[in-house]
Amino acid sequence: MSLDVSPALLEQAERGEVDEADFVDCVRTSLPYAWEMISSLVAQLKVDGGPFADNQTPPPDEQARGQLLRALASDAIRGALQRHFGVRLAFQNCHRVAVFPLDSSVDDTLARFTSVRNQLLNQSPELRDC
Repeated sequence: MSLDVSPALLEQAERGEVDEADFVDCVRTSLPYAWEMISSLVAQLKVDGGPFADNQTPPPDEQARGQLLRALASDAIRGALQRHFGVRLAFQNCHRVAVFPLDSSVDDTLARFTSVRNQLLNQSPELRDC
């Protein structure tokens, strides 16, 4: 899934630097499922506290799954979302998105979440083709 880039934003890019707020708005409108997932996890983290908040429910359809993949596989999009929300993002299994605070006290938890070991432990036959 590509971003739905307005002519004005494309023109901005062609001229040089792009205003990141405009880029983030493009992501928000182009990838609404991914945006809602991440923003709801950020809200959950703020309300519940703790080292991270994550989603373990698979997306409802392939379009939604594609939005998560696009948002988190693109360095530019992922970085802009992290800066916008003030969090670090982690991703597993085509749907397990987690948000971590910028606080260094959760560095070990983030390292465990993104480790090879945890990637292997989070596999399941149901997610084989996701």
